[in-house]
Parts: sequence; C-alpha cells; structure tokens
Amino acid sequence: MLRHATIPLDRAWNTWSARPAEMTFLPLGVRLTPLLYSTRLRKASLIAPGGGGVRLGAHAIDGSRVRMEVDHGGSTIELSYWKDDPFIVSGAWRTLTNGEWGLRFWVTICLSADGGEVVRYRPEAAAAVVKVGRRYVALVSAAMPVQVTGHENVAALAADFEANGYFHLASRANEAPVIALRFNLEMMAGNRFCAAVADDADIAIERARAALNRPPFEPEVLHQGAGALDAVRDIVAWNTIFDPVNRRPYTTVSRIWPLGDFAVWFNDQTYAALMAGNFDALLAFENISVAVNGATPEGNVACIVTSKDAWVDRSQPPLTAFISWLLHLQIGDRASLVSTYFALARNQRWWRTHRDPDGSGLVSCGSSSIGEALYVGTHFGARNESGMDNSATHDEAVWDPATRTLSTSDLGLNCALALDAEILSLIAAEVGRPEEAAEFAVLAEASRRLIRERLWDPERRIFANRQRTGGFVRSLSPTSFYPLLCGAASAEQAEALLAHLADPATFAGPFGLPNATRDDPAFQDNVYWRGRIWPNVNYLVWHGLNRYGYHRQARDLAAMSLRLFINPWHESRIAAENYNATTGEPMDQPDTDPFYIWAGLLPLMAVGEICRFDPWHGWTLVNDGRDVTLGPMLTPIGPATVRVSEGVLALERAGAVVLQSGARGRFRDLWIEPARFAVTLDLEAPAGTLRLPAIKPSSVVAVRLDGGNLGWKAVGEGIEIDLVRVGQGSRITVHIDP
Repeated sequence: MLRHATIPLDRAWNTWSARPAEMTFLPLGVRLTPLLYSTRLRKASLIAPGGGGVRLGAHAIDGSRVRMEVDHGGSTIELSYWKDDPFIVSGAWRTLTNGEWGLRFWVTICLSADGGEVVRYRPEAAAAVVKVGRRYVALVSAAMPVQVTGHENVAALAADFEANGYFHLASRANEAPVIALRFNLEMMAGNRFCAAVADDADIAIERARAALNRPPFEPEVLHQGAGALDAVRDIVAWNTIFDPVNRRPYTTVSRIWPLGDFAVWFNDQTYAALMAGNFDALLAFENISVAVNGATPEGNVACIVTSKDAWVDRSQPPLTAFISWLLHLQIGDRASLVSTYFALARNQRWWRTHRDPDGSGLVSCGSSSIGEALYVGTHFGARNESGMDNSATHDEAVWDPATRTLSTSDLGLNCALALDAEILSLIAAEVGRPEEAAEFAVLAEASRRLIRERLWDPERRIFANRQRTGGFVRSLSPTSFYPLLCGAASAEQAEALLAHLADPATFAGPFGLPNATRDDPAFQDNVYWRGRIWPNVNYLVWHGLNRYGYHRQARDLAAMSLRLFINPWHESRIAAENYNATTGEPMDQPDTDPFYIWAGLLPLMAVGEICRFDPWHGWTLVNDGRDVTLGPMLTPIGPATVRVSEGVLALERAGAVVLQSGARGRFRDLWIEPARFAVTLDLEAPAGTLRLPAIKPSSVVAVRLDGGNLGWKAVGEGIEIDLVRVGQGSRITVHIDP
C-alpha cells in the first residue's frame, strides 16, 4: 500500500511536513521526528516553523543533504540528514553550545506512521520497526537510547516531557503509535541514527545498521560567486512541502508563515517553478501545475487559494506564460506548455473581457461579483490584482461598484498582460495552434501601443498609472520600468527611463528599486509596498533592461540585488519577503516573512549574469573575465557547469568541456544539438578563439558566419574557430553530421 504513489523515488525521504526537522518517507507516510527538551525551560520543542531558534542550512532538492541549527533553552545543536540510497536516510546531531548541564537536555528521535500503525521496539535488535502495508521501516541508533517510550502522537510526547521532566519512567513502552528513542547531551553530545525501508523487518534493520557505519554522503556543492545558486536551491528545497489536503507536493510561499494546510498565490507559485527549474524539472512542472489549478470557471486564475479561503473574484498579474516559456528554454519543458496553455489563454481573454469597462484596450484592477472571499467587492480586494496591495499608486484610485473596478488603468498590470499575450503567441505556435498564435500577437501589439501612447506622462517623461477619464496619478513605483519588459517603450522613452533609474531622488540607491520613490511621502511609511524593495520587482525590471540591451544597467541591478540579499543570508539565513530601501535591513518591521520563496529571485539575477534564458536572446553565457563556477544546473544539454577561470569561459557537461573561449562578452542564442551548434556573439572586441571540443572534425559539414563560410581547424578531438573576423552580433553556425 502506497499512501502517496506519485513521488519520485529520489525525493521519497525528504522534509515534507510543516516541521522542518522532520523527515518523511512520503510513499508510506512514515516519519522521523526529532524533539528537544530543556529542563531549564521545562519546555519541549518539535522544532515547529516560525517558533524561532531555527537556522535553516543547506538543503538539496531531493533531500540527499539537509542541515540546520536549532537553539532551545540556550543549547544549540546541529541536526543533519543525508542519503545515498532512496530507501535509506541517515541522520546525526552534534552539540554546538550547552545552555545547561547536558544530562538535563534531551534529544529524542521518534518513529511513527500517518495511519497510526503500531510501532514496535525490538530490544534484542535495538531497533524500532513499523509495518505499513507490506513494507517495513526500521530505525536504529549508533548510541543506545537512555530509554524508549511510547505515545499516541508526538504532541503527547512533548506534553509528557513538560509535565514529568526527564526523571520519569511510566511512559516506557515497546509498542505504541509513536516510539521515542530518548538521549541526552551529557551521554550523547553527538549521535547518528538511520532509518531503512525494506520488504522484511530483519532486512530493514540490517540495512539501517549497515548505513550507520558508512561515511556521510556529501553531494556536489553548487557554487556561484557569493553562493547565489546555493541560496536559490536552499530556499526552494526548504519551502517544498506536501499539501495534505490536495495530496500533492509543491513549493509554498513560506513554510514559516502560518497559512493553513496549504496556500497558493498565483504569481508566487510560478516564481517557485522558475527557481526549481534550475535543479529539478519535475518539481518545476509540479509548481506550474499547482499555480494554474486555481483556474476558475469564469476564466481567471484565482489570486490565492488556501485551505481557509479562495480569492476567485480576482486574479494577479499574468506572468505564468512568461515563466513557463523561460522553463521551456532552459529545460525543454514542453509538457508544461501543453498542460497549462488553455488555462492561461482563457485567463488572457478574461482580463480583456472583465477588466476593461470602457472598451479602451487598457485594463484596471477589479473584484468580480463571485465567491465569498475576504475583501470581495472592495477597494482593497481590487488592489490585490496588481500584486502590490497597499502601493501608493492606488491612493488616487476610486472603487466603482458599477463596473467593479478601480478608476485607474494600472501600468504594471497592462504591461504584464501585453507580455502575457506576446508569450502566449509563442506558446500557441509551439503547441500547434497558429490561429491563436496570430490572435495573441495582435493583442500584444495593441497593448504595447496603448501603453506607449496612453500611459506615458510627457511632462515627467515616465510611465505611470492613469485615471481612465483623466490624468496621471502622482505616485510612481518600479512598474514605471515594466514597459521595457513587455517591449512597449519607444527608443526615446527607454532612454528617458534610464535617467529615472539613476536619479537618487526617486529610484536610485545602494540596493535596488524602492516601491515608492524616495521623494514620495509614502516612502517614509516603510511598510510592504510603500517604500520597501521587493525581489520580484527587481527581477522583472532586470529582464526588461536586458531586453532593451541595457546590459550594464541590468548587471548593476543584479549586483545591488545580490548585495541586498547576501549579508542577511550569510549572517542569519534570512531570505526576506521585502527589504528596507535605505538600510537594506530585512526584519526592521514586523510584516516581513523571513524565509519567503521569491527572495531567491535576488540571487537568481546574479546567476543570470553568468547563465540566463529569455525569449529575446535565448540561452546566454557571459564572460566578463571574473573567475566564477556556476553549477551544476539544468540546461538544454542537461546538468551543466559554467566556469570562468583566468579569463577563459568553459561550458562543461559530465566533466567534459563542450564550449571554451577566452573572448569577453555575451554568447547568446546558444543552440547545442546533435546536428547543429549555433551562437550569436556580442563581444567587447573581436579577438580570441571559440573551441568546441565535443565536435569531431570528421563530423563537420560546414561552418558559417552570418551565412558565409568561416574557417576552422582541428584541435585535438575537437575544432577551433578564430573570432578575429567576427563582428558584433554575428552568428556562427556549425552544421554537423551526427
């Protein structure tokens, strides 16, 4: 019997539950639960999220390496898990600091199953065993437990400790729904334990015992500069849990935020998919699927759906098609394009039907007359559709109950809708729907024109929200730069935007883009969207700058974003929902979540400055001469690593070099296929060579430069191309006989 039959085997043992220290073998619903007890506090801890004292460390997506530090009552222990076999998980703890005599601080490891099956402790084998269906799970420890106790559940174990302390024998048992192996830090300052799954109890015990003697498994560590790619991985892995209501794995917005049994924000879920796509294609697909599962019969995708509420009356800016296309470019995820296309196409049409009350072609935020959600039919409910709930850009908007919309055309929302139509056109063509591809291309161009003409304020020379029947609103936000993202800005408008980007009175600063300009009174509020820096906004503006070829400004924004993120991350493992725009502090006000999924977009930009994907330049590698190692990460050629060493860029797959060049600049629109290699070069100077060690000279049919022939030579088992004649924006294509 499998309780959860669709979980990949390599992820079966993982931190699936709400408790970050608990490891669950999800197919059987079997749990290893650590519990700490401090006599000093007379309090037990199941290491719950948001309880404080937990520093989340490294976490592989598949759970093959998990580390954290936990402080309880002044004592700090490091807890770790690892696995080199999908059916076996090993764990360990070690004491870092003692807050009291170790004899009085207890570490307990519990074995239980979701179905309440009886767990049996076998003294002769010093093992706890539970049978679920036809399978057995055995738990053993390197050190003998001080005592073994039995309980109805782990909450009862915690209550037993708090009521009776550690000098208590009455709860000893060899059979119970929860068997607890109790240890103390005086006798066991460090210890190892192991659980194994098998089809026979004795074999499970034998395999668990054998694993105790194996050295800890250390998967390859990812590196990128200050640890940007590692940070993205850890944020995704820690926030990936199992939704017990809908019975699905997904990456939540934050495992720390108490949001009920599950919580899905439309936009946040797609960002989770984007970041997961660097490491696990299936997890990326799962997250995209969860995002569009909020599609309603009316046509929109719900703003949020949780176990407590569903905001079906409103949506969020349509960005999922864009992120789906980025994943398609990076990991070839055509399945998610096919499976989500119809929901996203309906959503695009819903916006134009339900949020354009005067038929102008520009949409406004609104709240339809359906559902029973919190804030339905209110000014605040409508503002939710912008994704920037209390932004000062909404201060002048008026709720119109007749049209159920706000009175303003929202700039950010219209730019997202234009981008969505543009990408839906690409997706429709990819999935074989040419008429719809043409329909969405026309809609995209119409939206771009209206943004360029109607939402450009010629006096301030910037894009802004505007009353549908009047002038522009006073307050601005970084959505003023979103016309770069959707391609709406003219060349003249784009240049004007750069002046605002560099203006210290408005958007410029040490860390990125405040969500109220620094000269706006709302900036001083420093609460949520009134003055703080938001990772998702920086990320979208970064893409827009790169789309228009403003690579230096994009690089500067990525560097500022990494600076904003990295100090709190290294010092306190904080990945914040938003940050103070003046000091960079993440936790200076109480409304910020300290481990939010889209915080990973800040280091993801730094990753993208080495290796990125976008609809306008494809797969791009950058050599700026600085030494860096990035990967392994998923790419169109599978897991690959990008290295720059002593000024030489190398793309490696399975330890073998695929591409190598000492030329400085960007290598974009990169295609590596059995019958073709192609790349467009934007070099700082036409110099150096391009080596392709994986292409055998005997297999080369032709080498072309912008359609003409280009010379090359055999070097070792590969080929080398001289770049001296290659101009800016030139395309090299190697045709190969596979």
